[in-house]
Amino acid sequence: MCKLPGNAARRDGEDARRTLAAMSVRQRTTAPVGTARCVIDYALARRSALAAYAAGRVRRAEICDADTYLLRAARYHGEPTEALCPVCRDTSMVTVTYTFGDGFRAELNGRARATRELVMMAREYPDFTVYVVEVCPACRWNHLLTSYVLGTGEPVRRRARS
Repeated sequence: MCKLPGNAARRDGEDARRTLAAMSVRQRTTAPVGTARCVIDYALARRSALAAYAAGRVRRAEICDADTYLLRAARYHGEPTEALCPVCRDTSMVTVTYTFGDGFRAELNGRARATRELVMMAREYPDFTVYVVEVCPACRWNHLLTSYVLGTGEPVRRRARS
């Protein structure tokens, strides 16, 4: 038996109802490094999108629209979670972590990274932004979970143009 928010309970063999409380159960993704700054949690936007789907205001095709590149990044670079997809309810979600920063070379900017790499990068680069996206490989549901800034906090040194 797993506990759901709002004192609701569900047994694994019971029919999963598409209630807002059932859809809001997910693994909390936090910054892996204690130096994270400017943390933004997109839980309200996620909950709003799922509530609109549950109420029938949007079709499944409108919210399950992951790009081919995002699905490929989830397959090869994603980290599996224990949370089930809130839309299809049969597949475990995968999180993909992207990094963007002025201190990166052009070919390294916007790459999918493993969470374990972020600790080393936070000590090496002055400032960069991390985006964590959840993806369901089966139904193509995707949503931005969190974004935060990591790095040493030193000013970014600009390269001279040639």
